[in-house]
Amino acid sequence: MKVLMAEVNISEGKNEELVNAVKAALFAGGNVELIDLNSDADHNRTVFTYKGEPKEVLEGTKQLAKKAIELIDMTTHKGSHPRMGAVDVVPFIPVKDVEISEAVEIAKEFGKYLGSIGVPVYYYEDAATSEERKSLVKIRKGEYEGLCEKMKDAAWIPDEGPKDFVPKSGATVTGVRFPLVAFNVNLRTTDLEVAKKIVKAVRGATGGYQNVRAIALTLEEKNIVQVSMNLVNYVKTPIHRVFETIKSEANSYGVTVAGAELVGPVPVYALEDVLKFYLQVHEFSMEQIYF
Repeated sequence: MKVLMAEVNISEGKNEELVNAVKAALFAGGNVELIDLNSDADHNRTVFTYKGEPKEVLEGTKQLAKKAIELIDMTTHKGSHPRMGAVDVVPFIPVKDVEISEAVEIAKEFGKYLGSIGVPVYYYEDAATSEERKSLVKIRKGEYEGLCEKMKDAAWIPDEGPKDFVPKSGATVTGVRFPLVAFNVNLRTTDLEVAKKIVKAVRGATGGYQNVRAIALTLEEKNIVQVSMNLVNYVKTPIHRVFETIKSEANSYGVTVAGAELVGPVPVYALEDVLKFYLQVHEFSMEQIYF
């Protein structure tokens, strides 16, 4: 049986009733298994992670997105996480017996559907239509607030849907990518500048780890700051290496780590190096794990 996973990020993390309505639309649309549902009020963002046969995942994603577009108004949205649309980013991830090319076809079919209901769409990663559009960071630069002007640039005309800014929905990014690890580290301080300095030390774009994308956020409800990251290749840049670097950098500013978060599902093999490092079980094999 072929298995495809989707991790749909919508720009709503506070309204439980709205999130539940979007969830119901997902299940009405396709026969999928919900792996994780993570809502964050500070980020004002919810991530739906689910898997199933490719066509079922596609149909479920269409209905989820349609409902989210219907219910979310980006003109009133505020949150600490970067975003450019009501349905912000929709990555499809091959899990079992699904070729990258097949997953890209699914992403393109989804993108065409969103375009047909009036949402500007950009393709990224393995579905990108140009090298400039491979990176989510580049596509989302300027966020929702800068999207109107950005879309006037011929270099940033959407791949699908309206070519003009749509205030209510914003735009959606969709594509196919390697399984990433969404990893956040909270710091016992309210000083956002400390978090920004640590971000510079770990983020690939500023001389840190090539496979780390990171931003500094304020978590107002918790009265702390956060280094929020995507580890885009856990094989080349393992979790523990990034965590230890952040601890060391924070210590240099007299700040301690308040805790860490793994958002959404984590590939089991991403935890192998974590176990080996912290438990010092160097002969450990993932084959020893059973379910």
